[in-house]
Amino acid sequence: MNGKLSNGLPKLATSGNRIVIATAGKPILLRGVNRSGLEWAEPDEGGFCSAAGISRAEIEFIVKGWNCNIIRLPLNQDWALNGRGGHSGRDYLRDLDRVIGWVSRVGAYTLLDLQWLDADRPFGANRNFVAPLPNLQSLDFWHLLASRYHDEPAVLYDIFNEPHDCLPDDPYPLIREDGSLCPLTSRRVTVAEWHPWALRLVDAIQSVNPDALIFVSGVNWAYDLRTMPLNRPNLVYSTHVYRNKGSNWAEAFGDLAATAPVFAGEWGGRGEDRNWGQSLANYFDVLGIGWTAWSWSNEPYLVTRFTPTEFGEIVRAHLQRSALLHPRIPACGGLGSSFDAFGASGAECVAMATVPPRGFRSGTELLCRPGAAPMSSNPNCR
Repeated sequence: MNGKLSNGLPKLATSGNRIVIATAGKPILLRGVNRSGLEWAEPDEGGFCSAAGISRAEIEFIVKGWNCNIIRLPLNQDWALNGRGGHSGRDYLRDLDRVIGWVSRVGAYTLLDLQWLDADRPFGANRNFVAPLPNLQSLDFWHLLASRYHDEPAVLYDIFNEPHDCLPDDPYPLIREDGSLCPLTSRRVTVAEWHPWALRLVDAIQSVNPDALIFVSGVNWAYDLRTMPLNRPNLVYSTHVYRNKGSNWAEAFGDLAATAPVFAGEWGGRGEDRNWGQSLANYFDVLGIGWTAWSWSNEPYLVTRFTPTEFGEIVRAHLQRSALLHPRIPACGGLGSSFDAFGASGAECVAMATVPPRGFRSGTELLCRPGAAPMSSNPNCR
């Protein structure tokens, strides 16, 4: 793509326990939301984005109105490789290109997340399509995307959503990283099963995109990062935090944040979870942990018809606070970027990553069409 989708956003890397702007070494705190839909919305005549209700206006509202500098985008592996409903895999990737461009144009990064392997095989009751482990096609998926976005610094990679033990009614055997099947009596996913897979997925990306910034989840539905880090460069370790996981945050991921980059790829709740959510958001602030809250368009919701839910108010308030302390990087050189009026380019982009631009404002209001509202993609751990 030769960088055209990134609209001038700088490449990111890791240094110590922080994500930094690669060319300058300046830390950047990535915070935003999950925008679900491309993993579950059956394509209509307009394609995948149309079915998911994802539009340029909506993306601008999310990034500008909520002060996000990252959007996590859950994806469907099968649809990217093979297409769906009369639309090809190439069509799916073209729609993905559009979203990446919309996001970067207003100054934010896109975190591509392997959420579903397909939309045909539930891995347990309540139509749980979140698989316990990847399969061999996951290597093809990441090789394809890493090759396509090799020159796009605005694209980041979340290799696998939530490694977890098989649910009691999951009919499928676990798949080892070499493609062999575990006995049906083997139902647990520990670091022994997940780490070899994680290394293979990371290597699949780095073999064609060695500078990619890659996010790696823990076990126990991504929550547990105690056995990280892995022996690979440019890795960020991603926890998913929900109230039912308890409050051992330091043990699960907080202690790791002292020595390695830690990120919360998912956290969320409902109105009754407000106090818990406020405490967790404060904990993230103390440790300088970036995050993407769940979810703009899935249970538990952050918004209903673009009005924040009770939990969404907590998320939006912390995003606004982060924007004042750590303004998002302008998409320098890109038409329609959020801070084009300030004339930033080149070295000025790096300076503006740490200094609030004059006239910085939040709360841009746009009228947009809301997306569809399915059940939670992972009802068993919410």
